[in-house]
Amino acid sequence: MDGFDCPKGPAWMGIKVWAIDCGMAIDMARVIGEDIGFKVKQSHDSILVYDTAPEEPPRDNPYGYDIKFTPYTEE
Repeated sequence: MDGFDCPKGPAWMGIKVWAIDCGMAIDMARVIGEDIGFKVKQSHDSILVYDTAPEEPPRDNPYGYDIKFTPYTEE
């Protein structure tokens, strides 16, 4: 999708989110990923959540920012 640079194929997607809880953060990662053309692999460890200090201020609604892709090979 425009605005994102990643070759077609497997990649890690990193995203920072403001969310109410861990479950919402996971849902946001899936939905935002799909909205920009990234399909999240369905496995028990496909989404990892780390509770860290924010780099952006809160807003009225949950949101995602600082999306990055890191391609990898499955070899």
